[in-house]
Amino acid sequence: MFRAPAFAMTRFPPSTQNTRRTGATLTEVFPANGAEVAAAGFVIAQLGHGSGAILWVQDRLAQHETGRPYLMGLGLSRPLMLMQLSRPVDVMAAIEEGLRCKALDAVIAEIRGDPAAVNFTSMKRLILRAETTGVPCWLIRQAATVDLSAARDRWRIATLPSAPNLDDPHAPGDPLWLVELFRSRDGKPKKWVARHERRATRSGTEDRLNLVAAVPDGTLAEDAGKGKQHTAG
Repeated sequence: MFRAPAFAMTRFPPSTQNTRRTGATLTEVFPANGAEVAAAGFVIAQLGHGSGAILWVQDRLAQHETGRPYLMGLGLSRPLMLMQLSRPVDVMAAIEEGLRCKALDAVIAEIRGDPAAVNFTSMKRLILRAETTGVPCWLIRQAATVDLSAARDRWRIATLPSAPNLDDPHAPGDPLWLVELFRSRDGKPKKWVARHERRATRSGTEDRLNLVAAVPDGTLAEDAGKGKQHTAG
């Protein structure tokens, strides 16, 4: 059973434009079967309450799987330019052209399967473009094989049983996801249990992404009688 107080919690408040521009690069997200929408929500949660426009590109198969992105569902009000293309090669071309535009806050794309257009060379081009212009790029790869890639950060996302419902133990509670940073050029691979949290503030509604370590730290492990530290994979 998920128990939030049992683990150290990291909260990610809504980003500002300056923090998003810093270290802008290409990030891949691999959702497990049935977690495609969760992956889109995870990426949306990284955007924060900015005012800049987002370019969202989908191929035909990804569009049929997840439908249209809905930023207002997470309380985000910002311009969204949506491109729905038939061929993955056109999606990759659209991503690269979008990354040329410094007025965009981010470029997000969803591609399903393992098309030939998504390869190491094309990924390298996207990284160079994103890091040159300072526009972050998120590539959600549905039903894809985790193969060789030039992406700086690579994530896996899977669904988990919902948290307990405090009002009704027989009803589902808040949705939970297992989020794994399994490869990173700048950070250590790790796993978290993620949940979306919305709270009211004086300035309006604030969205946070709470990440709870999926493996307890050494102190908790010792308290449990295990006697040694555990680290996340």
